Amino acid sequence: MPFRSNFPDIDVKKIGIYQFITSNPYGIDDDKVIFIDGLTDKKLTFGQLKANSKKLAFGLKNEIKFKRGDVLVIYSPNHIDYPVVIYGTIAAGGIVSPANPKYTSEELASQLIDCGASVIISHPSCLKEAIKAADAANIHKSKIFLFDENEISGFQPFLSLFSDQEIKPEEYTPEEAKSTTAYLCYSSGTSGRSKGVEITHFNMTSNLMQMDVFEDQINHKSILIGSHPFFHIYGLTFLINFIIMKGASCVIINFELDLFCRIIQDYKVDIAPIVPPIILLLVNNPIARNYNFESLKLVISSAAPLSRQLRKRFVEIYKTPIKQGYGLTETTPFAIMSKTDNIVEDSIGILVPNVECKIVSNDKDKKELGHNEPGELYIRGPNIMKGYLNNKEATSECIDSDGWFHTGDLGKVDLQGNFFFIDRLNDLISYKKHQIAPSELESVLLEHSSIEESAVIGIHSEEQETEYPLAYVKLERNKIQSDQLKEEIKNFVSQRVAAHKKLRYIHFIDEIPKNSPGKSLRRLLKERAKNEFSI
Repeated sequence: MPFRSNFPDIDVKKIGIYQFITSNPYGIDDDKVIFIDGLTDKKLTFGQLKANSKKLAFGLKNEIKFKRGDVLVIYSPNHIDYPVVIYGTIAAGGIVSPANPKYTSEELASQLIDCGASVIISHPSCLKEAIKAADAANIHKSKIFLFDENEISGFQPFLSLFSDQEIKPEEYTPEEAKSTTAYLCYSSGTSGRSKGVEITHFNMTSNLMQMDVFEDQINHKSILIGSHPFFHIYGLTFLINFIIMKGASCVIINFELDLFCRIIQDYKVDIAPIVPPIILLLVNNPIARNYNFESLKLVISSAAPLSRQLRKRFVEIYKTPIKQGYGLTETTPFAIMSKTDNIVEDSIGILVPNVECKIVSNDKDKKELGHNEPGELYIRGPNIMKGYLNNKEATSECIDSDGWFHTGDLGKVDLQGNFFFIDRLNDLISYKKHQIAPSELESVLLEHSSIEESAVIGIHSEEQETEYPLAYVKLERNKIQSDQLKEEIKNFVSQRVAAHKKLRYIHFIDEIPKNSPGKSLRRLLKERAKNEFSI
């Protein structure tokens, strides 16, 4: 039997995302400051956002003949005009495809070609790569615009598209809102090549309304720090769309530890939506202790698993609660969230309204499981993506005929409806007849006083025809690497886990490879281990 949210279903509005946001459900004044540039203190009000987005939409349609269904790619780090471009594109009937600003020209070209982009808005720091990628994707240079007030090497600022006239934003029928793609986000690629995730207007509106049930602490008085990348679904949904809907304020930065801490102190930030690697920095780096975090009332951790040890250390130091959210790009992203007034230790939260979840056994029988039985999480709800762009095979592999999205994540649920994340199914280590979750061993490793970070993978033994767990370990500063320390760590783990889970191999590493949200890229470590180990 599927598990359902503890909350009653809500009536999700079937309208375009522009119409939903500008319908102003919380009665925000036009002069309310929504976005603030953390470096320059430049401000963008709700009224300016609406007016500028409609001026941009007019220019897109009339100056460069941008049509309904056309795709615009944003290739930039976080920028105060990022929301203007998003809503200008949506108002013009277009699709927004945000790109990772750290992409090489080849990676960007791959996204441009796959999504069929016709326009690029680039940050000046990314222009060189944008030009190369546009050339490879056959996008004319005249369709590259800049997040800048001035022309650079013949490339015009996106402000040059602004008109004195404001266009009437494109509207959608209920059926069109459910079927029309608003955002094309490219998945992080932890399990392989990135795919274009089609998020419809209805998907985004659904998730905003679902989150609204859980985020009753956020209102027009709230000040959030916008350090998570806007191109990532967590930043796109929460730090742009949700903040506008709630009428809160967001101080926009690109993450640097000193800057991050100063912004919290100087702007009296009360809510910080961040990821585990930033929490780790705040715990371990003494720079953070030089700042006043008294205003901080809540930290929201998402996009990557947060260990019990790291959460505990943060709360002890800063006296600030941490709640978690779980989801994927394909779920827009939040499917499971914690309520601020009911944070259960180790839990990723409870199902958001209108979402169902099945827990299915990881074997050929695919049996539905009950409470406290670990299995793959299957999720169904209005926030599930339309599908993968130009990839029907991949779509049908993860969304079955009954509409269940197969997450590829191993989890369980207790009798109270609290969900617990265990690990990615593809990362489970098969040792003889046992399955070992790397995240469990990583959590134990973090309890060791010499270890700052760890990532555990399985390496295959041809001789024994099984996998053994191998830990890549980053030591705390000033800790000396030695064979003696390796043995000490192995013994430390062995005393805390069942015999079949004990670590067989440890390798010291300077940095654990991660993607931008902070997930360990175990597949890269597996490739590395093939060259470094032979067992």
